[in-house]
Amino acid sequence: MSESPQPKTVICIGDIHGFITKLQNLWSNLENTLNPSQFQTATIIFLGDYCDRGPQTNQVIDFLITLPARYPNQKHVFLSGNHDFAFAAFLRLLPPPLDGSEFSEGWKEFEDSEEREGWFKGDGYEKMHLQGRRWSGAIKAKFNVAKGTEYQGSIYDARPTFHSYGVPHGSADLVKAVPDEHKKFLADLVWVHEEDDVLMNTDDGVKCCKLIAVHAGLEKGVDVKEQMKILKARDTRIPKLQPLSGRKNVWDIPEELSASPTIIVSGHHAKLHVEGYRLIIDEGGGYQDKPVAAIVLPSMTIIRDTDVLAK
Repeated sequence: MSESPQPKTVICIGDIHGFITKLQNLWSNLENTLNPSQFQTATIIFLGDYCDRGPQTNQVIDFLITLPARYPNQKHVFLSGNHDFAFAAFLRLLPPPLDGSEFSEGWKEFEDSEEREGWFKGDGYEKMHLQGRRWSGAIKAKFNVAKGTEYQGSIYDARPTFHSYGVPHGSADLVKAVPDEHKKFLADLVWVHEEDDVLMNTDDGVKCCKLIAVHAGLEKGVDVKEQMKILKARDTRIPKLQPLSGRKNVWDIPEELSASPTIIVSGHHAKLHVEGYRLIIDEGGGYQDKPVAAIVLPSMTIIRDTDVLAK
């Protein structure tokens, strides 16, 4: 009798936020923990937020863009996080709104925050998406009370990203400093990814599931089909995308997805939360002293950059 085929291995990697050593160590731990054939043929879903907070965004993107050539039998999915979306917005890499509107129309809803957040007003701001202006702005407050940390330049903590490319925070020169291959990486990021026939170990045995990967989650009380349509089309007319940036409103799985086993996996929330089919894999949150984590399916194993593996 021939052996039954191995279930596909799916690895979901949480927010990296500019920490190259954490990414390298996590990758090494994944490679050394998994069976070589599993790792070499795995589907690897990066859950977004590659930039900001940590000091090496430039090197993180360098590492990520080499993976398809180094591991040609793997499938790599790079989701956009809200930070990456804003970085791309500043570099003018976002597609134009599908309805033909101008990005500036999206500023109005949030204009009460412009002064406090110190939105960017340098070269090219007139045609910039709201999040690009916020990302590169100069926030008035120095301390983020909610997080207990100091702001790094802007509300997005983008200063380390500017510095990683050798330019001062808020400088329009970043557009020239970012290499073309990094721009392509940012321009090609997907907002949502669907994967069929993903196996998952549960208390009730192994379940065959549909998996939806989206940086923050799907919004409660909003038609899932409509959300998926906007995400797949990458419709930039919305000034603040809840599936990339929401909090409590995207934490749970929408009820309409409960009819069949559907995994929703996200990063974003600065927490490691595994409950039923809802997976939130962002233990690090961009903090220097917290690990970057990954979850491996179907086993549900959590692997961190800080794991010390037996020799």
